[in-house]
Amino acid sequence: MSIADKLVLQRQHHLKWRALDRLELVLMMLCGLLCFGFSVSVMFDIVTRTVGHPWLWLQEVTSTLFIYAIFIGAAVATRRNDHLYLTAISEALHGTPRLIVEIIIRIVVLGVAFCLIWFGYINYLRGFGSFRLPSGTPIASLYAAIPLAGGLIALFTIEQLVNGIRNGFDHPEPPDEEVSISPVETSIQRARL
Repeated sequence: MSIADKLVLQRQHHLKWRALDRLELVLMMLCGLLCFGFSVSVMFDIVTRTVGHPWLWLQEVTSTLFIYAIFIGAAVATRRNDHLYLTAISEALHGTPRLIVEIIIRIVVLGVAFCLIWFGYINYLRGFGSFRLPSGTPIASLYAAIPLAGGLIALFTIEQLVNGIRNGFDHPEPPDEEVSISPVETSIQRARL
């Protein structure tokens, strides 16, 4: 199994377009790099402060990596149905009631995505008037993550809406791969029965 197969979930694949699998893979790898970079920058920030020679620019790097990891992670989690999704209600239903609830949930998520795009873009434009210290970088560099995430969340939500209406939301998931059991464990299980 390749790394791409491990990072791109096949769960609920009836709600996904194969063309966006590569985008999900890239976003997952990007999130991993951002989280790794965040962890390393926090470690270096602690070490440099402990030795008495802090690198002040590390706080900017840390906050940038953290913010982008959060917003890109929220977008990819939307595609994977791991975020901004109320599964407990919809999975308890079947047929038309489930279809209605699934559509309503995704319309709400789409509304949130459009708010992220609209208000995130407004904040992005206003961010050119404020600057981060010590680098003097416009704070808009942080705010750019908000409309970007909103666009991705909208894309993935539309993908799920279109495919859910076409194919139905209620598809049984294939069982997880069984863990191989040795003959000794099998005989012990039979002896217990």
